[in-house]
Amino acid sequence: MTVDPSSAPDGPPGAAPGAASDPGRIVLLTTSHRVAPGVLSWPAWQALREADRVLVRDPAHPQLPFVKEAGVAVEVAAPGARELVAECAGGRTVVVLAGADGEPRLTGELAALAGSGRSPALPALELLPGSYDLPGARLLDLVQVMDRIRAVCPWTSVQSHEDLVKYGPEEMYELVEAIEAGDREELREELGDVLLQVVFHARIAQDDAEEPFGIDDVAAAIVDKLIRRHPHVFGDERAETAEDVEVLWLRAKAAEKRRESVTDGVPLAQPGLALAAKLAGRARAAGLDIRPAGDGFGQRLLELAAEAEAAGVDPETALRTAARAYRDAIRAAEAER
Repeated sequence: MTVDPSSAPDGPPGAAPGAASDPGRIVLLTTSHRVAPGVLSWPAWQALREADRVLVRDPAHPQLPFVKEAGVAVEVAAPGARELVAECAGGRTVVVLAGADGEPRLTGELAALAGSGRSPALPALELLPGSYDLPGARLLDLVQVMDRIRAVCPWTSVQSHEDLVKYGPEEMYELVEAIEAGDREELREELGDVLLQVVFHARIAQDDAEEPFGIDDVAAAIVDKLIRRHPHVFGDERAETAEDVEVLWLRAKAAEKRRESVTDGVPLAQPGLALAAKLAGRARAAGLDIRPAGDGFGQRLLELAAEAEAAGVDPETALRTAARAYRDAIRAAEAER
């Protein structure tokens, strides 16, 4: 992006009015702290090598040693806007390695010069991104923030997996509610809360004295699992429909887990309707036509859950929808009293 702040007559400082001269350019080279220092784009390296002068305000700038190692002469200096304007006179280029703040003082001074109407022609001001955040880069920030909180927060630093157990289902139910309500802002917030649970547990696991693991190990495990269970994407298998994909997924899962029963791995602590539907789905997928013995409300609910699962309906969602409508009807009746 190029911004030309020039709004005054041509000519370098001290030159006679109207003297023609190329005012040059100032390049603000920005970088992302989420990308390893020294990993710069080709345009960035080209600008650094071709510049008449390269400046950096902070002697601890993470890019400084790598730029110097590449043979680029860099000066640690923080000149003001007028000094830079004079330095660029005659078509010269000055590259400024911008700090994390984007050099607001310098850009502010240049803007003030441009708006004054009393300055000679100003150099073009260019913003050159030297590195870009990749998708997911803000996850690195989350990990760093979690590390900091775990280290110094009196509450966070003493939490265990067991202490956090109660928050997991609570956050998931809040996420489900946001999805069912169609609230996009709430959905984004609740997804963040669920993500925090993952990062928090991984950070606690990192402190384990006997079997430590961290967030990278968690991510690596799920990446490997996704690749294994999508042979139609990463391998030679074929899947034309969602049902085909489910068959491949269950087959890969069975091979990994070496389970003796289709019911193995079904968490019994989940809500009753969800449990009944999951068991019914496993039985149906295995070709087992099971008619449970017994009667009573539990049996009737189980049969309804199995019927809903076979029809492709999540019984938990269906019941929550009905319950929400029931709640609205109760409120309406109360309002009419």
